[in-house]
Amino acid sequence: MTFANPITRRSMLKAGAASATFLAAPAILTRPGFGQSSGTVNVFVWGDYVQQNMIDKFQNDTGIKLNLSTYGSNDEATQKLKASGGKGFDIIFPSVTNVANYQDGDTFLLQPIDETKANVGNVISSMYRDSIQLGAVQNGNRVAIPFNWGTEAVTFDSTVFEGVADADVSYGMLWDPKAKGKAAFRQKSVLIGTGLYLDAMGEVQSNRMLDVYKSEEDMRRVFDTVASYIVDHRENFGAFWNNATEALNAFQQSGCVAGQTWDSTGLLLNRDKPELKYRMPKEGGMTWMDSMAIPSGAENLDQAYAFINAMLDPEMAGLMSANTGYNSCVDGAAANAGEVYARQFQEVYTAENLANLWWWQPDTPFFASGQQEYVDRITNAS
Repeated sequence: MTFANPITRRSMLKAGAASATFLAAPAILTRPGFGQSSGTVNVFVWGDYVQQNMIDKFQNDTGIKLNLSTYGSNDEATQKLKASGGKGFDIIFPSVTNVANYQDGDTFLLQPIDETKANVGNVISSMYRDSIQLGAVQNGNRVAIPFNWGTEAVTFDSTVFEGVADADVSYGMLWDPKAKGKAAFRQKSVLIGTGLYLDAMGEVQSNRMLDVYKSEEDMRRVFDTVASYIVDHRENFGAFWNNATEALNAFQQSGCVAGQTWDSTGLLLNRDKPELKYRMPKEGGMTWMDSMAIPSGAENLDQAYAFINAMLDPEMAGLMSANTGYNSCVDGAAANAGEVYARQFQEVYTAENLANLWWWQPDTPFFASGQQEYVDRITNAS
């Protein structure tokens, strides 16, 4: 599907990628419920999102004890919350396109957000608005607040792929003979990345891979071709990954020289080994948005909103970006993210590649289960 007002990075830039301080004029920060609570908040979050410096700041600022549990995939988080009937956690961080999957029979496992209690005005306005179309509103209620966004693109060893210009980086590098036995990827993502590559080469007609969401027939037509291409090049398989740690290990321990990775992986690898570069491929970097939501069975609501407001504080949001390399949805975060974040942002993003991003779409009823069939086909070919 396509959107009437699609989210693009360009819509949030004043002047391309000339500066990491790309955000609009700083918002006025108000703090309903922030810094005034005690008690406990139980947070279920992606493994690298809330790190110790953020925990310390939150607990010192609020007096609230933070109990942290982590997960490595949307499927893991969804299954955990369904198994508990929406109980056990006060905050969860679903990818916004995955929010609809929290419907469990007749019960929706995320509760409506009380926008009078959350500093939603601190979110970049275009992201807050356009997140509606990506899945943040369900059953007529906003249930998710944008938290961060990032890309999944190509990390490669520039000493192996010597002379490859940034403008020539491609998902096809995973299948280059130079990457034999040394290509890293997440199976569900490589279907899209390789599909974008084959579409650009004219080897599959996919409407830039949006057809896989159009109908089950179209999904199978496209994924049949893409999965066959991947399996035919299985000699390049080096490491599969499903979380940030596994993605790092693919390069640090398994010797991979090319991979489809999250931005956090590529940027952290680059900090240690400058020859490992993370770049947007010419076919378009795959882009996602994650959010904050309150499960239906949350027991500590005041503390949940205090945590949300802490995460929406530009200083805290800047810490998240500095820690991980992910881009915050909070207005003013970039100014608090440090010089390394600014430098890497300028190296990776240009006005051109930001206008060419490929956004993950909301899951359609047939997509997740159908995609898993092709994931299994790739996995079983290894």
